[in-house]
Amino acid sequence: MIRVLQIIDTMGSGGVERRRLSMAKLLDKSKFELRIICTNAVGNLKDEFTELGVEVNVIGDLKSFYDIKQHRKVIAIINGYKPHIIHGAVFEGVTMASINGFVKRVPIIILEETSDPQNRRFKGHLLMKLLSLTSNKVIGVSPACVYYLQRKLLISPKKAVLITNGVSVPEISTDVFKQKVRENFKIKKDEIVIGSVGRMSSDSHKRFSDLIKAFALLIQKGIKAKLILVGDGPEKNNYFKLVEECQITKHVIFAGYQDNVNDFYSVFDIFSLVSAYEAFGLVLAEAMLHKLPIVATNVGGIPFIIEDNKNGFLVNKFDVNAIASKLEMLSNDENLRKEFGLNGYKKALSDYTEERYIQNIETLYYELLHKKSIYT
Repeated sequence: MIRVLQIIDTMGSGGVERRRLSMAKLLDKSKFELRIICTNAVGNLKDEFTELGVEVNVIGDLKSFYDIKQHRKVIAIINGYKPHIIHGAVFEGVTMASINGFVKRVPIIILEETSDPQNRRFKGHLLMKLLSLTSNKVIGVSPACVYYLQRKLLISPKKAVLITNGVSVPEISTDVFKQKVRENFKIKKDEIVIGSVGRMSSDSHKRFSDLIKAFALLIQKGIKAKLILVGDGPEKNNYFKLVEECQITKHVIFAGYQDNVNDFYSVFDIFSLVSAYEAFGLVLAEAMLHKLPIVATNVGGIPFIIEDNKNGFLVNKFDVNAIASKLEMLSNDENLRKEFGLNGYKKALSDYTEERYIQNIETLYYELLHKKSIYT
């Protein structure tokens, strides 16, 4: 049995931890055993791992690169588990996997670049470069990430590999179910529903403020619409205030954190993600699998997912007027919404399912196991 130790930051509802859930569900259980280290656990995801027979070790925050106390906790887990593969993602996971995997001579060390590092400082670039020296492979979750690894950090193309994220294919909700959800939120039949999903931790990232301002322009033009924002975080109160300032309170629904986002995708007519930076944009793949047309910013990994004027529209970041213009076009054209939605669905079904993701991960694991003469 090949033992795989995954190390990540906080386990909440983000893409990194959900891809680990895909591994827990779909990795060949006759060949692979999985264990997870995370700094914190929020929500119900930890229970889902437990139900799948995966042990989750919550060790607390990694306060710095030199947090010896936390490194000792990781080393103790490595000593007991004796992994063949250690796989780290996000700064905390990459740091702990690289250092402790090297110290304990874990046969295979894999690191994963999951962010769009355009705002990363020089020290951050240097640290990622140094940590990658201990690894056998560094995964980039989008072509933009791989470009960064190879061009900015000068990591060899043989070491830096592309494995794009994947999501589970949802059960498409029935029209009856959709109507019930719309009634619960008091959405009228003739109202277009624009939706977005994401953490409200910092407006400098997801830029919900730009989407709210663009939506306000639609309402001013007399378009009948509702905006549903799914997510939570410290920035939420500021978004409440902005909605009030724009005088669109009755048109905006703050749905908060949701364990099952599929219920909300099912009532959206249009999906929008207007981030200032984005490594991949997992919610885009989810929206595409719900046959939704997209309005998104042309940053990071997004233009590799959204083909402008084919499955959605791309706009420049911070351009509120452009966001509003594209949302207006889709709101007024049902046929265009259906065309973009179907094109996106076909692309997501081909490129962004969790089954495809796990196939790529297993292939990488087997390749490295073979090189190390470790056989299943």
